Order: sequence, then C-alpha cells, then structure tokens
Amino acid sequence: MANTDATTLGEGPDLLIPGMDEEGEKLVNKQPDTQLAEAEEKQKYGTSRADRETSYHLADFPVLTGEEEDWRFTPLHRLAGLDLPKGDDNLLTGTPPAVTVSEHDGVSVETVPRTDQRLGSVMIPDDRTSAGAWNSFQEATVITVADNAEIDEPIKISVEANSGDAAAQHIYVAAGANSKANLVINQTGNAVLSQNVEFAIGEGANVNVTSIQAWDDQTVHVGSQQASLGKDSTFKHVVITYGGSLVRLTPITRFAGEGATTNMYGLYFADAGQHFEHRIFIDHSTNNCTSDALYKGALQGQGARTVWVGDVLIRGNTQGTDSFEKNENLLLTEGAQADSIPNLEIETGIIDSGGHASSVGRFDEHQLFYLMARGIPEPLARKLIVRGFLNEIIQRIGIEDVEQAVTDVMEQEIAGLEL
Repeated sequence: MANTDATTLGEGPDLLIPGMDEEGEKLVNKQPDTQLAEAEEKQKYGTSRADRETSYHLADFPVLTGEEEDWRFTPLHRLAGLDLPKGDDNLLTGTPPAVTVSEHDGVSVETVPRTDQRLGSVMIPDDRTSAGAWNSFQEATVITVADNAEIDEPIKISVEANSGDAAAQHIYVAAGANSKANLVINQTGNAVLSQNVEFAIGEGANVNVTSIQAWDDQTVHVGSQQASLGKDSTFKHVVITYGGSLVRLTPITRFAGEGATTNMYGLYFADAGQHFEHRIFIDHSTNNCTSDALYKGALQGQGARTVWVGDVLIRGNTQGTDSFEKNENLLLTEGAQADSIPNLEIETGIIDSGGHASSVGRFDEHQLFYLMARGIPEPLARKLIVRGFLNEIIQRIGIEDVEQAVTDVMEQEIAGLEL
C-alpha cells in the first residue's frame, strides 16, 4: 500500500495527552482579524463534526451547491433529485421499495404512520437529503426485538425496489434490553431512494447488523443509518456495497449509556463509473465506551470512485474512551480514484486510547514478491492478494451463509480482473 497515514495517541488508562488538560487543548489568544476569518470559515464549512446542523426541518438545510464540506466529493448532478434542488416544496413522492421481514418468535413487525412517536427518537437528520427523506415518507416499517429475546436465526430484512421515481423510506429497529439478534438488510432492484434507518439498542443488548447494497446498475441511493446504544450494549454494523450507480451512506453511532461498544466495518467494490461514498460518525459522549472502525475498498475501471470519511468525536465530558478507525483502499486498475479522510477529534485530555489510519495504493510489492518467489504466477498472485484484502471484512460478518454469498459476489468481481 502507498500513501499511508497512521496516528495513534497512546494507550493506557486515563492517558493525558501532552499540551492538553482535562478540558482539552489550551489555545493561545487569537487576534480579532483571525477570529473573524475563522468565524466566517466555520459558518461555511464548520470546524468540527459537532458543529454540523441537525434538524427535522428541511428549511434548515439550504439547497446544495457542492461547496459544502460534506458534499464536495459528491457529484450532485447524479443525485437524481434526491437533494431537492428545486426547493423545499418539492418532496419525494415516488413509491418506496417494498420491505419484507422474516418471521421469528420474539420479533414483531409493524407498518406505522409518520406520526408514530418512536420515529425520530434515535435519529435526527444532519444533511439535506436525510431531512428531505424525513419530511417525505408517509409510512415506516418498525421492527421490534423483545426484551431478553435471543433470536437464533438471522432476521432477514428484504428491501426490494422497482421504480425509478425519487422516493423516501423510513425503517425503525428497536432491540430490547438484554436481547440478542443478527439482522441482515438486503437491498436490491432499481431505485432512486433517500432512506433513513434507526437502530435503538437497549441496555445490555447485543445486536449485529449487516447492510448489503446489491442494487441494480442504475440505482441512486442516499441513506442515513443511525444507532443509539444503551448502557453496556454491543452493536456491530457491517456495510457491504457493490451495486448501484451512486451510493452514499452515513452510518452513525451515538452512545446513550456507559460501557457500550460499537464495531463499524465496511467493504465496497467499485467498478467503472460507480460512485460509492461512506461517511461514518462515532460520537463518544459517555464514559467508558469503545469503538473500532475498519472499512476496506477495492476499485477497478475508468471512473470508479470511492470516498470514505471517518469522523470520530470524543467529547470533553468523557473519560475511559478507547477508539480506533482505519480505512484501506486498493486501486486495481488505472483510472480509479479513492479519497480517504479519517478525522479524530478529542475534546478531553483523558482517554484510554485513540488513533486513526488510512491508505490508498496499488498492490503491496512485498506480498507480491513473496507469492511469486514460491512459484505462483503474477496474475494469480495479484488475485490472491485481492481475496485476502477483501476477506478481512467478510469474515467479520459472522453469519455463514451471508459470508458465503458476499464471497461469491467478490469472486465474480475478481474473476473478471485483468491484473
């Protein structure tokens, strides 16, 4: 790999970072001109992930120009109207994808109106497309796992689309206290969709979510998947993206109780002309919480484009935080482009561990040499490296048949490579 950047801010209990006290970094007094310039810059772009506007009101998010920090990588002309470019009165009125959920004891499924009080209790829109979806959907699917329920088989959520009209969708998942469940969201078909998904994870619950974007080639999908974690809960969120023309996902985890853990993993494979964008946000606002994020991407073909932005915020009122994020990208052919931006913000001087890393590059020449020195032809050696690279995420899904299905898709992608 090339262009690698890694930063780790030490390890150990109650680490005190040099130059900071318990309230954060001590900054020097700034001159009025500098303060004014920074205020103007903050108003336009924001200086922290915490500064980003959050609101249920579409009017609080102006029509996009492409100059916004969180939209500068996204080709707005390919959003197919999901950003409501003609103004706030033009909501998304297309037919949303059909949602079906497998049946299990201890799991209930409801279709509810937008006035249901549970909706919006976990998430709050933080960009124009999410707010547009919030204001446009009419009915939502609510999936509830009962308190103390242990669901042996995966809860399979099928999201199947068959419309090119711009639509909005809302899904709400509640996992009761001390429950245990695996959920697999499989998204297929042809869609132009803005989607919000909420995960309310109860105290002591252990929930694994795998969200697979296997859309048809023409699909445009913009989605926000937000989770709130109760005390001592564990939440694993795995994103697999390989289908669609443009897919932009914003997975968000917030800690509502102490002692919670989140693992956020992702795998994306972009072919020629595809644009895949993943923007994670982990908000450490409570003591003694742990987060681990690892996303990996492979790109091939002219115009294949991926963007990964990892925002981790450790707030000033917390201690005992352990956090690490990493993104790796493998460029398989000429003409592909990957952007990788890890952001770690620390507002306190007392943490257990914090760090980030990212890389974008071609094949590891040391790995290639090792395999070829053992008699493996170079094209096969390159494919073996790609398999190993992708498998690190696939094996973290933890559901055998889902892992096999994703492996099969990746094998099809690899088989067509000319390396």
